Amino acid sequence: MSAPRRRVVLPPRKAFAVVEGLEPQVDGGAFPAKAIAGDPLVITARVFAHGHEHVRAFVRHPSARAGRTLTSAMVPLGNDVYCATLCPEVPGRFEVEVLGEVDHFANWRHDAERRAEAGAFELDDALVGAALLRDIARKLAPRRRGGEPATELGALPSRDRGEARPVDRTAVAVDELRKIAAALRKARDAAAVAAELKRLEALEDLLVARPPDTKDLASGRCSFAVQRELAACSAWYECFPRSTSADPDRAGTLRDLIGRLDYIADLGFDICYLPPIHPIGTSARKGRNNSPSAAAGDVGSPWAIGAATGGHLAIAPELGTFEDFDLLVQEAARRGMEIALDLAFQCSPDHPWVTEHPEWFRHRADGTIACAENPPKRYEDVYPLDFSTPDRDGLYRALLEVVRFWLGKGVRTFRVDNPHTKPFDLWEWLIGTVREEDPGVIFLAEAFTRPAVMHRLAKVGFDQSYTYFTWRDAKWELTEYLSELAHGPGASYFRGNVWPNTPDILAKSLQRGGRPAFVARLVLAACASANYGIYGPLFELLEDRPVAPGSEEYLDSEKYEVRHHDLEAARSIAPIIRRVNSARRVHPALRRNASLVFHEVDNEHLICWSKRDAETGDTILAVVNLDPVWTQSGYVALDLAALGIKSDAAFGLRDVLEDRSYRWAGPRNFVMLDPSRNNAHLFVVEGSGQ
Repeated sequence: MSAPRRRVVLPPRKAFAVVEGLEPQVDGGAFPAKAIAGDPLVITARVFAHGHEHVRAFVRHPSARAGRTLTSAMVPLGNDVYCATLCPEVPGRFEVEVLGEVDHFANWRHDAERRAEAGAFELDDALVGAALLRDIARKLAPRRRGGEPATELGALPSRDRGEARPVDRTAVAVDELRKIAAALRKARDAAAVAAELKRLEALEDLLVARPPDTKDLASGRCSFAVQRELAACSAWYECFPRSTSADPDRAGTLRDLIGRLDYIADLGFDICYLPPIHPIGTSARKGRNNSPSAAAGDVGSPWAIGAATGGHLAIAPELGTFEDFDLLVQEAARRGMEIALDLAFQCSPDHPWVTEHPEWFRHRADGTIACAENPPKRYEDVYPLDFSTPDRDGLYRALLEVVRFWLGKGVRTFRVDNPHTKPFDLWEWLIGTVREEDPGVIFLAEAFTRPAVMHRLAKVGFDQSYTYFTWRDAKWELTEYLSELAHGPGASYFRGNVWPNTPDILAKSLQRGGRPAFVARLVLAACASANYGIYGPLFELLEDRPVAPGSEEYLDSEKYEVRHHDLEAARSIAPIIRRVNSARRVHPALRRNASLVFHEVDNEHLICWSKRDAETGDTILAVVNLDPVWTQSGYVALDLAALGIKSDAAFGLRDVLEDRSYRWAGPRNFVMLDPSRNNAHLFVVEGSGQ
């Protein structure tokens, strides 16, 4: 007895073409890559089919300017890779679809050309080609709108009875296609076919750019979170408002900070970032130098948020009023700056949420609320939020309301405190919700944690992230890490923001290196990275005293007390900061990281790198002496191609730090930097003999 026949299930019909390997893409499209409005965005994909079939590739993308979705042909790069360069116009989500199809016209043309070259003729060649060309002409024929022809290719001048009139280029090309099709129908030998194939060469641009021939298209998708320019290039200046008073007998206020905006703007910063400005709790308040008990008059840590006067939606009374804050935002904008606020989602024991929503906090076995801990350290003045609370939805909504509140006060840039200690889904939802209302809001993650966690935060929505730069000192580790930030696997979504110092970190290099170390770290941060920040005025005033040997905490830290600073002190490196930030604004090469190249130097204490803007040719070359004590010299082996310089050509260099000019030639050139005078060169490449 024969076995019963099994039911055969045929595969669903699919397009013969394949689209795969889209780049840039994050985790296979699970998260959007990042882009900047107005910047070129290069999309690549592999598009192919079985056998020797020719294929065509397209990108379908929205256009704010055109007010509709556009479909554009991609350019073949070889080996089945196709490329398109787009330009997202506004911040927001930018969805791109790559399409692929078998190109029946190209298949026919290829075979017909081979046969024509061999002198062979098949009537089918001519008739099939004629049918294909008629179909292309029909699809390309301009459609009339309001009685006027659509001019897809523009207008050509024409003469008629001595008068110039526009001629529709597409209509002319379509007419030519029809004539070629008609000639092919009449062709009876290889020479006739070859002649018509030759006529097609004049229409190559039209044939390449023609829309897809069929609806039988393979597709792949990628998405981008498009941001405004400030996300890609920013200089941050952090300061405590309460330390901005010019009167040594009182603490500063928001009004005092307004008085300091001219100073900060003159230094060339884009963003003035403030630690939390909310009411500070009194329960378990920390004293000076993080003392566990506060003395009379101690002001407490701004990160212990919340008091009887309010929580995250209030301003500390000692700093001023909302009218003062509104004026601060306006005055910063008038100087070309933004005010960034700290989002610290934690509470002091006195925060209104502690009594109104005790379920939002973790409780100890005895029923009391647990304070923050990083064993063996305990932070009795801070209660962390419990994101496993049964009222998760209520907590999430309250946190979103905090962001919305300050957005309503004109804040569009936030530095987020310890985001890695909160669930990823909170940030993905919160940032996504905010972006639906204002796509241009910028979030900086203060996440000094494991690489995977930092990268996950970038994937779920953070525009920028703190980095490990603060602890990278040796030439090899600086080269390796900064190259990773610019060119590594995360470059399409992880934007590093490098800080030489923060209120929490007085780096060891700054403790022992004096002025040369501060200058070196400044030039490295500001000129090797498009996003950087300093904690001032401690940075420009060369503050280098740790609270104890081996500690990274500042002595007399502003986190726990009011400080007064002499901004006119002779030791200040403010003039150098001003020159560096001026160069960042003037030179487009410094405003992106993609062109970062490190050049060899035969001295481990000298580090050299360059950046070049492809569109303008603007080129910056920097050399820094990493030794804060001794003069170092050596020969730089330049990658001249990276500098846009011909081999062995002579070229000029202008050092914007010293306002001196030099003349170099070829790839090998001598450098000597004395830290007692100037331990960094920031060269503009001029007269390069390109």
